[in-house]
Amino acid sequence: MSEFLSYLRPYRRDTILAIVFIETETFFELIIPLVMASIIDVGVANADRPYILSRGILMVVFALIALALGHGYAVYSARCGMGIGAEIRKAEFAKLQEFSFSNTDRFRTSSLVTRMTSDVTTIQNSIATGIRPLFRSPMMLLTAMAASFFINAKLAFVFLVAAPVLGVILFLIICHVRPLYSVMQGAIDMVNRIIQENLTAIRVVKSCVRGDYEIEKFETVNTHLRDTAKQAFGFGALNMPAMQVVMYTTILSILWLGGRMVSAGELMVGELTGFLSYVLQVLNSLMMLSNVFLTLTRGMASWHRIREVLDEKIDIREDEAVDIRVTRGEIEFDHVSFKYRSDAKEHVLSDISFHIRPGQTVGIIGQTGAAKSTLVQLIPRLYEATEGTVRVDGRPVSHYPLRELRDSIAMVLQKNTLFSGTVRENLRWGKEDASDEEIREACCIACADEFIDRLEQGLDTELGQGGVNVSGGQKQRLCIARAILKSPRVLILDDSTSAVDTATEGKIRERLAESLPGTTKIIIAQRISSVIHADQILILDDGRLHAAGTHRELLASSPIYREICHSQAETLTEAATDLAAQPETRKGGER
Repeated sequence: MSEFLSYLRPYRRDTILAIVFIETETFFELIIPLVMASIIDVGVANADRPYILSRGILMVVFALIALALGHGYAVYSARCGMGIGAEIRKAEFAKLQEFSFSNTDRFRTSSLVTRMTSDVTTIQNSIATGIRPLFRSPMMLLTAMAASFFINAKLAFVFLVAAPVLGVILFLIICHVRPLYSVMQGAIDMVNRIIQENLTAIRVVKSCVRGDYEIEKFETVNTHLRDTAKQAFGFGALNMPAMQVVMYTTILSILWLGGRMVSAGELMVGELTGFLSYVLQVLNSLMMLSNVFLTLTRGMASWHRIREVLDEKIDIREDEAVDIRVTRGEIEFDHVSFKYRSDAKEHVLSDISFHIRPGQTVGIIGQTGAAKSTLVQLIPRLYEATEGTVRVDGRPVSHYPLRELRDSIAMVLQKNTLFSGTVRENLRWGKEDASDEEIREACCIACADEFIDRLEQGLDTELGQGGVNVSGGQKQRLCIARAILKSPRVLILDDSTSAVDTATEGKIRERLAESLPGTTKIIIAQRISSVIHADQILILDDGRLHAAGTHRELLASSPIYREICHSQAETLTEAATDLAAQPETRKGGER
């Protein structure tokens, strides 16, 4: 709770004013029944019209003051609720930026979106609608109870029976509803996940004609959410009728007992009328409190989910960092092992050791699933090595401030990502203040200028979400240009030319060598032609370093490398043979 209240600090003034307005409004509303009782017992009993008129005007004034105070409360409570929601979202998003890849892997993207939207909205609504009854009801309850005992203590003992009954009902309802709210938020996660996957892969869905399957899958999770929500709100809805049954039973009991007391001369009619007004206020206060408990129960379920994100222990910290920078780009792996989870049985990478000199070009190849991408992600500490040491310029990567380390290493990941905005805005992710000349030079190195000039508005062309209006090869070249703009000491290309033709790939490789001679370049590739000219080639096999050397050395010493070269040469030979065997296309489409 103290952590939750910390987000309230910027809005303390609004919160205090909202509470003051609530309490003052309640005070004026509690006076009105006393004024009404005096009108009946004094004004009506004595036929005193001036007294009735003056007291009636006083009641109207009190009601108008209460109305104005209620409006003020609504304004300040809304500011408080929306403000706390904004602070929680800001803190949650800032926490996500600190997450390592391992932290992110523990949460689904859809779940994180739900925790920042639906769960925060639930808390906002709980605060905006819950402040009033939370602070109004206790005051109204205690004051109305005291006034009821002041009017007639004997009759007020009816509350001592009604209150425990209401408490037991509320307890039973909350016990059933609380776990259902957590299940319901989890069901919202699943709905968001299906929607996200469908929209992200909409082209695959349509090309494979799997729309009906996706509809059926969505219907399953949507039905689960509906049924869970019906069950949760169904239990919550029992609160109102249960409270009303107890309330009306209490009123009937008071009317029966009060009527007998009036007949016996023990109670005046005005006192009974005022007493009933306080009875209604007491019972309404209890009903409002029960609704507050239900609202807070749902809000606490959402807060628990949000705290799972805020309390997530960051795997990659800067406790050992000192003020140093990467200057040369030398890389060394010293008996490095890695696994995604600490409780995993096997390592993804096992006992990896190699050394890359500054300015070298190094290729990494291996079968699919050999953990090539994971290996290079240890260099900028996107993942943390489980065992061993990764060094850059002779210093463990943990000694570098994360910002300095990652700013000196440019990565073009296997999955290319472009953002909504213009081509220029996307490229400036590499360097915020890059001039058009620098941008065009980087695009030339990445061979992106070949298609940018053909775009309708050149660098100012708007890219759709994820760069949907450019091809896969064009995305890759834009991402390479973005990385080049950083002027990095280490450039990592993670299979980033797979969608580019061989000739263009060759030009990119040549231009990188000419333009970035002092930059250490690490190239992950599936094609031997992509790494054949590298100063050193690393071969990964099932998470282990099988061999390292130049192309010629590996041909002589590594059976895996020879097998890869043989398979790719064989594939090219077969393709060329098949093409040569096909007759030339004749006019009219005949062969």
